[in-house]
Amino acid sequence: MDTISPLPLVPADRLHRQIETILVAWGMDQAIAAATAGVMVDTDLRGIDSHGVTMLLGYEERLHAGRLNMQAVPRVVRESPVTALMDAGGGLGHYPSLSAMDLAIDKARRMGVALVAVRNSNHYGAAGAYALRAAEAGLIGITGTGSRTRCVVPTGARDAMFATNPIAFAAPTRRNRPFVLDMATSTVAVGKVNICWLNDRPVPAGWVVDEQGRAVTDAEAARRYCLRLVEGGVTPLGGLPAMSSHKGYGLAAMIEILSTQLSGAIYCGTAADDPRAKATPYDDLGHFFLAVDPRAFRPDGAFEDELDEMMDLLRAAPPVDPAKPVLVAGDPEWANFDRRRVDGIPMPVKLVEHVQAIAERAGVAFVLG
Repeated sequence: MDTISPLPLVPADRLHRQIETILVAWGMDQAIAAATAGVMVDTDLRGIDSHGVTMLLGYEERLHAGRLNMQAVPRVVRESPVTALMDAGGGLGHYPSLSAMDLAIDKARRMGVALVAVRNSNHYGAAGAYALRAAEAGLIGITGTGSRTRCVVPTGARDAMFATNPIAFAAPTRRNRPFVLDMATSTVAVGKVNICWLNDRPVPAGWVVDEQGRAVTDAEAARRYCLRLVEGGVTPLGGLPAMSSHKGYGLAAMIEILSTQLSGAIYCGTAADDPRAKATPYDDLGHFFLAVDPRAFRPDGAFEDELDEMMDLLRAAPPVDPAKPVLVAGDPEWANFDRRRVDGIPMPVKLVEHVQAIAERAGVAFVLG
């Protein structure tokens, strides 16, 4: 469901044009900017408001801090028939991630399975965009990412040691839309705390804790914890120890290993004076992209037919509340996509004002008004 005010509504093509012109003004290649804007707008269309145009605020901060290379072009630095390592050159992660998943898809079509790791990258937006890319190509897609934004507090700790470390899984179908699971390994993504802040709403209890493990519900204060201005941060998936937050903590560590240690990127818990952290001005994030061809295991179409059947059975499960039918992963996002593609993308006034200010600072026309 939509997480922000329904007005004003901005057409997707206009939002794409605004993001693209800003990125080009920042120095990004036109084709790379168009692809990046495409991922960001599709993310907003699917209702993942925390990872679409909202991210321009953070990207501008990183750019001016020297943490982003807007002229970066990704390149493959190591390769085998079923693997590859890509260096993103310190640029935004969207385009390298599209390239990496496309490479994994090509290899998996030939070999059945493939994994591509990316290093020296930056924020790549919503993980589901890349898993879905594989599913739309007829393959299973899995991706995850680390981040330099330490905001998630391990179970029992006072301070953050991980990012939200999301994972996404998507699988192809025949009759249904693809199955798409896109989730943080924290209780909530930091961007959703920002959505509360943008809309002047309190943060639900259990999303953010202070250095004593106490819930923080004031959006402005919660944002300070997420930005690591003070000790504390976002809770791991599960929230509290009594609700098995150690499982979310373990999942975050797993994604960190596959994204960071596997690619050779920098772990967000690395000290600022560590030689590896000092060797580059860029964030040096790591991602991984796994593609699996069901035809390497099953007759053509058998996997998709049985997944369709499972999804139908899940949706037909008797609900606790008849007004709230059982959903399958991806259902809310597909509903948002269908509605927003026609009606437009809702943007809170505060966000529109921020984008206008960013456009003015970039020296480009503001087209959302």
